[in-house]
Amino acid sequence: MRLSRSLASATVALALVLSLPYEAAPHTRVKGPSAPRLFGAECRTTVSGSHVVAYCHNPYVDTDRVRLHIECARWWDLDTDGDPVDAGPAMTVRLSGRCWKDVRSAWISHQKAG
Repeated sequence: MRLSRSLASATVALALVLSLPYEAAPHTRVKGPSAPRLFGAECRTTVSGSHVVAYCHNPYVDTDRVRLHIECARWWDLDTDGDPVDAGPAMTVRLSGRCWKDVRSAWISHQKAG
């Protein structure tokens, strides 16, 4: 079986292109915006009755200053904002707090330390 002339010339052209050194191949040298640095600890919060416990793990390079906020269910019960705790790179921190009675909601705030 004979190859047609167009198929043979296409094969030769492809072989030549593939055999070029890497530096000879055209490629774009445009510097675009760099990717944003990832930030923020991942937190797991557990509410059990009037107690709140949160574990925050920071997998990133920048230190994350985490803080536990608790909103209590009763009007006479004081809502609390915990002290900020620095979660360094590859570090897990434990945050805890409580209401006198029931917890309405709890959340973690994040801030870049530094």
